Amino acid sequence: MEKSNFVDQIKVFCRSGHGGAGSKHFLRNKLTAKGGPDGGDGGRGAHIILKGNAQLWTLLHLRYYKNILAENGQNGAGNNCTGRNGKDIIIEVPLGTIARDELTGKQEVEILTDGQEEIWMHGGRGGLGNTNFKSATNQAPEYAQPGEEGVEGLKILELKVLADVGLVGFPNAGKSTLLSSITAARPKIADYAFTTLTPQLGMVEYRDGKSFCMADLPGIIEGAAEGKGLGHRFLRHIERNSILLFLIPADSKNHKEEFEVLLHELKEYNPDMLQKDFVIAISKSDMLDEELMEAIAAELPKNIPHIFISSVTHYGITALKDLLWDTLTKTNQ
Repeated sequence: MEKSNFVDQIKVFCRSGHGGAGSKHFLRNKLTAKGGPDGGDGGRGAHIILKGNAQLWTLLHLRYYKNILAENGQNGAGNNCTGRNGKDIIIEVPLGTIARDELTGKQEVEILTDGQEEIWMHGGRGGLGNTNFKSATNQAPEYAQPGEEGVEGLKILELKVLADVGLVGFPNAGKSTLLSSITAARPKIADYAFTTLTPQLGMVEYRDGKSFCMADLPGIIEGAAEGKGLGHRFLRHIERNSILLFLIPADSKNHKEEFEVLLHELKEYNPDMLQKDFVIAISKSDMLDEELMEAIAAELPKNIPHIFISSVTHYGITALKDLLWDTLTKTNQ
């Protein structure tokens, strides 16, 4: 089996740096036999930081990271010398990456823009040296703070593809063919189910130099919300798309039923997906005449815009771009 370079989830053990201990020190030199406290503070432990990189499309570069251990802060020293902070670890991730705790499932960080930096795991604070505790009534404090411990745990990085338009449909609905005809992307195309095993992205060029991003997502099967087929690995990518383009082939036995099954799987996985804008495209329409088109159109929901297209003959492709662009601009207003 071909090994995929698309990695959309990794599990890794992370530990931020411990803070350095404060120093309990008193000034001593040849001129001063019993000087006052001069213990410096400990340095901060290193943070673990996530940074968005628009040039990355996968978590592949992190596949072999099993442990991410950040540097501890240095201890404070005499003469009010503060310990050095630990060197922060910056992990670059593709846009659309979320970080969550493996034990609780709680989402901790979300990266959506290029250059965005978020502290994922804070390093421990350095302890205060004894010079911080001197007072009029305690001029020679014999204590200093220990450094604060860092945090650790098993974490999950998960990528949800960011695209304006997501292609939704059963395997063999023609999603990859549409993407290759409407963009410069070249997804694998073949006449069997699950040709597309990973999301494929392409930029659709529109009028006047405008463009939008379209994602060809692995096909849904009935029961995907329960994990059948590619299950949750596929469905989570749909959550990021502004518009869902449902692709139903013209030779489907029941166009209405196929749309309802797709809709049901989305609802079972996440009911919030039903708040997105939908567009229905009947693919492979070069095999239809006007009478058949009218019959199919009568089956489809009246409140959802639909269009007939053919990726092979390019029938309806320009009209599809217009419809998607109009829907996108309405969504973003």
